[in-house]
Amino acid sequence: MSNENRIFLFDTTLRDGEQAPGMSMNINEKLEVAHQLARLGVDVIEAGFPIASDGDYEAVKRVAKEVQGPTIAGLARVKEIDLERAADALQYASRSRIHTFLATSDIHMEHKLKMTEEQVLENIYKGVSYARSLADEVEFSPEDGSRTRLEFMIRVVETAISAGATIINIPDTVGYATPEEFGAFIKAIKEGVPNMDQAIISVHCHNDLGLAVANSLSAIVNGARQVECSVNGIGERAGNAALEEVAMALLTRKDFYGKELGIHTEEIYRTSKTVSAMTGMSLQCNKAIVGKNAFAHESGIHQDGVLKERSTYEIMDPRKLGIVKDNLVLGKHSGRHAFANRLSALGFELSTEDLNKAFKRFKDLADKKKEINDLDLEAIVSDEIKKIPERYALEYSQIFTGSKLVPTATIGLREEGREELIEAAAYGDGPIDAVFKAVDKLTGLSPELESYTIDAVTGGHDAMGEVIVRLKYNDQIFIGKGASTDVIEASAKAYINAVNKICFELM
Repeated sequence: MSNENRIFLFDTTLRDGEQAPGMSMNINEKLEVAHQLARLGVDVIEAGFPIASDGDYEAVKRVAKEVQGPTIAGLARVKEIDLERAADALQYASRSRIHTFLATSDIHMEHKLKMTEEQVLENIYKGVSYARSLADEVEFSPEDGSRTRLEFMIRVVETAISAGATIINIPDTVGYATPEEFGAFIKAIKEGVPNMDQAIISVHCHNDLGLAVANSLSAIVNGARQVECSVNGIGERAGNAALEEVAMALLTRKDFYGKELGIHTEEIYRTSKTVSAMTGMSLQCNKAIVGKNAFAHESGIHQDGVLKERSTYEIMDPRKLGIVKDNLVLGKHSGRHAFANRLSALGFELSTEDLNKAFKRFKDLADKKKEINDLDLEAIVSDEIKKIPERYALEYSQIFTGSKLVPTATIGLREEGREELIEAAAYGDGPIDAVFKAVDKLTGLSPELESYTIDAVTGGHDAMGEVIVRLKYNDQIFIGKGASTDVIEASAKAYINAVNKICFELM
């Protein structure tokens, strides 16, 4: 940490990111994201909050054991039971970090903690000291830091450092700060804490006012050396500072910031797509850096300029983000080798088994579509390569519907461990509702449909459609995705995908 120009990226997609409503991921999905974060080259992966649940504990433990490269962090309150649970989950990490916290603002101390300043300082010292005996590194966060009085914050930080913390994270927990204000606050801490030279300053900014990235960058200008962020900016309420935006702002405007990062930018797009696929949260078209329109030019003047010289209207090279622009078209005569090479160029590294599954799906799609482009391939891989065992697989769907007919669906499923096909028919308010009810008959489950979204992945009359469903079962949310040129089939696959997750996690 001696290089003052080096900025460290602390990714909290698996912890704070997952706290967004409906963002729950199972362990295998978390592992997939963690491995991709490692390929991206983030410095720290906050894998979860081990004390929160057995699932969180197991996820942190698996990530610590299986993901190499980044420091693996676990969140914990300054309580012995939390700290010990985090340490146990992190025991296999090549480098572990306990990230511990306690609120320090007047409003939190009075209404939530019901503690005095001295009691808070005592708990910080005790908790950080104990954490330091359990992990390679300790990071301390004064919760609601941006609303904490500066004079008390200086005492808090000094206490945490004296107890052994080498990273001090100043969170804008409720997204209240403005860039000028937050930057000045960070500068005052850096200059006012007597032992600040023994630790680095980190920031964790929320996006409630749309200022998370701006606040993070302002903090860097004023001395912060670590930014806590999440892929696609997901997180509680309005989310966190978006990793891809912070990274590309620093790299694109290196002339201004003069900072260095350790990430591999060509993995940014793939990381964004991976997180989107695992969480079921589609990106808005105009999302900075990774949105569908981020490098689209419709204005004639802009198009003319880009054709003559890309830098006239593009400040970043999309290829450096891993966005392949040549969009090579494949068809039904394309072979396995060409297919595999194209997936590799798009950033997909598949096992032999997954490649076989994806190639079969590609051939099936090629019989329906004359041309298959990169977006189709991304949809195939996202849809076909599941990260959980499939208890149920869709064999066929048959729909009867019309203006004067009661919508009826007949569904055939393959159930793991059974040779014979299982079939059922059901009526519904519409064809998709009928499909879902037929699946419920076959599985014996009746989850509540929380939300249903459909998006055209590609253009044209034979476009691939992607359906995302959120099902509620036993007070838990399960996300399912499915893609097909047929919206009914895509809906069935999405629903079955979510049902398989229910079976995997609860049965």
